Amino acid sequence: MVRSMPNRGGRPLAPTAPTRRQLQESLVQRITTPGASTSAEESNALLGSTTRQTTLQRRQALATSGKAALPNAGAVSGSRIRTQADRRRPKPLNQARIKRAESGNAVAVNLSRTSLPWSVDIHPLTDQEANDRLRVYELEVKGRFDRIVPLLKRVSALQHEPDFLIQAQRIARSELGFDLPDHILEKSWVRPLDMRALFAWCVFQSHQLFSERFFQDDPLKAASGSQASEEFNGFLLDCGFHLLDVTPCADGRLAHTIAYALRIPFSAVRRRSHAGAMFDVENTVNRWIKTEHRRFREQVPNEAHAPTRYLKVVAYHFSSLDPTHQGCAAHGSDDSLAAASGLQRLHDFREAVENSFCCGASVDLLLVGLDTDTDAIRVHVPAENGEILLDQWLCARALYESTSSLTVQQARDAVQAAVQTHVSSAPDEGMVRFITRLLVSNISQQDYVRSLHHGPYPDAGHAERFIGVGIGFKEVHLRNLTYFAHLDTVEQGAPDLDVGVKIFKGLNVARDLPIPVVVRFDYSGKVPGARERAIADCHRIQKAIDERYSTLVNEGLLHTLLTIRDRDQPHPAVAVGSTLDPVQQEAH
Repeated sequence: MVRSMPNRGGRPLAPTAPTRRQLQESLVQRITTPGASTSAEESNALLGSTTRQTTLQRRQALATSGKAALPNAGAVSGSRIRTQADRRRPKPLNQARIKRAESGNAVAVNLSRTSLPWSVDIHPLTDQEANDRLRVYELEVKGRFDRIVPLLKRVSALQHEPDFLIQAQRIARSELGFDLPDHILEKSWVRPLDMRALFAWCVFQSHQLFSERFFQDDPLKAASGSQASEEFNGFLLDCGFHLLDVTPCADGRLAHTIAYALRIPFSAVRRRSHAGAMFDVENTVNRWIKTEHRRFREQVPNEAHAPTRYLKVVAYHFSSLDPTHQGCAAHGSDDSLAAASGLQRLHDFREAVENSFCCGASVDLLLVGLDTDTDAIRVHVPAENGEILLDQWLCARALYESTSSLTVQQARDAVQAAVQTHVSSAPDEGMVRFITRLLVSNISQQDYVRSLHHGPYPDAGHAERFIGVGIGFKEVHLRNLTYFAHLDTVEQGAPDLDVGVKIFKGLNVARDLPIPVVVRFDYSGKVPGARERAIADCHRIQKAIDERYSTLVNEGLLHTLLTIRDRDQPHPAVAVGSTLDPVQQEAH
């Protein structure tokens, strides 16, 4: 063993392993040393085995050089002394391989949170065409909301100009595509411009515009009757499920769970978001009853005697980069509690169905976790008997890394094999196929996040643009766009709504901006009087919000927009009232 030359400071460096040449030279020196009692045959044998001996000696030296030679620095395993350094995650070889743009400028990299490596190479299973389409839609919608504050700053600087109204409307039409409210702008010569009201107005109008685009143009290519929707419905039936019911957390970072993270056509799934994914068991049982009744009466989507099941899924979330602060707020950023609570709610739902309609009416359950930093999912694969273990799951990120060098077919086969062998008693073939599809689809989403942000999401926490209250919002499928609070009454949904208001106090109120709340009630146009009742529900919810958060409302820090939509028609939501409407003068 030799020591390296001392550095410029004169301090000796740690011992290093000798090279093969040094070992060979020392061995030859031993043989040729005068006075050495070594016969010719022994010398030839020694020289003949020089390569093998030097290799073994160097391997031993490498295993015992420097800190690794200290017995108390690590545990011995397989004749190798392992240290703390062995437990460190190896640095990926491709971490520094960053593609350059054609212009020669380096691609901007998200350096604020670099604990997760990223690669510019895409996975063989990634659907790049779908990623490009989803990227265009996300940037279009979020870009409209992100332009609001810069525009209002320009408008604020012009409020004392003689042609202020003309300039303000011209800028608003050019940047956002709609007019600002005249009844607010016209007061600028009497009092300071009400920027809070203008901010809420712009958020509400932006919501209306993207709602219209969603229902009129189907930018996600997943509306009812679309090719993607019909294909998935057929796939679901082939897997043995006649309906898919998913409950994500109401956190805005999970609003894209269906269309993006899982790549499921939004019209082919029943989605209801709740804080902490704590769905209402009684309401879910009622929806199950309606589903089975329709199968019995109308044979939709299949006959009542067909051996298919109702699949209920809970999607909780966690943060891989900051688990103790950016996890689920409803569960105190406790990942284990979030998963356990979701699983318990699933068991309660199945028990309620079985107790009411016997064991033959049982449902299938699935628990899925979503990493809000990378969109990688973890699937708690149920065993053949339906048992789900909280401490056992398949990680889509690990599958991404382990299959990235395979061909398309090899990668698909590897994912399916992982699902089949993950539990001691594999689930039925249909469940295996369904979980395999979720994992394969999520690989595309992981590449989507990496390519769009050059690493994990830059907004680790909440960055929602408005709160959605009521029943509906079929058009919202973008991450950190909307915080959901599904409810029939404010009293019943107070926990969900309170969490949302608390989040927006940090996002908006802390910046002296109001909390925009969009109230929505979908109704069936086939039911007489349903539209009028939906409008009455909107006003009832607004009144309850005004009373519950009266301080915020009185200070102009909370505004509401009331909307309704006919769920039986592919039409956008319609505004039926707002706190920003002009005050009507009473006639005398």
